[in-house]
Amino acid sequence: MRPPIARALTGALALFAVGAALPLAAPVPAAADGVVIGGSPAHASDSPWVVAVSSRDRFGGTRAGQFCGGVVVAPDKVVTAAHCLSQEVLGVPLGEVHDLKVIAGRDELRGTDGQEIRVSGAWVDPDYNPSTNAYDLAVLTLSRALPEAYALQVAEPGDVADLPGTGAEVYGWGDTTGTGTYASALRSSSVQVLPDALCEEAYPGTADGTYEASSMLCAGDPDGGHDACQGDSGGPLVARGRLIGLVSWGVGCGQAATPGVYTRISELLPVVAAHE
Repeated sequence: MRPPIARALTGALALFAVGAALPLAAPVPAAADGVVIGGSPAHASDSPWVVAVSSRDRFGGTRAGQFCGGVVVAPDKVVTAAHCLSQEVLGVPLGEVHDLKVIAGRDELRGTDGQEIRVSGAWVDPDYNPSTNAYDLAVLTLSRALPEAYALQVAEPGDVADLPGTGAEVYGWGDTTGTGTYASALRSSSVQVLPDALCEEAYPGTADGTYEASSMLCAGDPDGGHDACQGDSGGPLVARGRLIGLVSWGVGCGQAATPGVYTRISELLPVVAAHE
């Protein structure tokens, strides 16, 4: 699914201006989490808030440079995973990536529809911890605004949408099999919000990370078979019409014993709101 560990930016707060070009980096690293396992086609027309985070200079043009997902939460703001902006994922410091964009309104990465919008600035949560994967959140500022209708409502603290047992959908362009079979078209998969205890047992504090309910949400398929995977990091987990999580980390893809771990958006809402 996602990388076993998410690595971080050096210096938690990153503000940068974007411009020129870089040499092509290696293919999408494992840390740029997954595609959806056990999913089905999804369409930007139904979920315009799902965007691809892209750098052709770093990841090539075959998949339009897509390496992570993101979610529109305001016309000029996109949230994604902090580890997506790490040097481990990008291959260079964030400030050296001069063609960072979000691709909105496009199902098929090889298509030409939708919009490609330059990222003019980025903020990484200063509490992000690459050792535990806590507070895996970044906010991207767009150089021009998307329509208001693209923005997805964010769940607030105490929202029933992120209670255990709630059905949810995870979206992305990542690995669909867990073996490196990346999707070129947007997909979604049905999962369920799971009790924190399941992820606390699966991730008690190892090199893989530590599950901390204060900033993380546990979700997956109790029987396995539905999940996010490599290439999906930063993408949305949506329940009852609200954003409840961002694909963050985990071990394997679609395995019942190791559910997906998501950034718990409801607990970080004040941080997101402060950057809208």
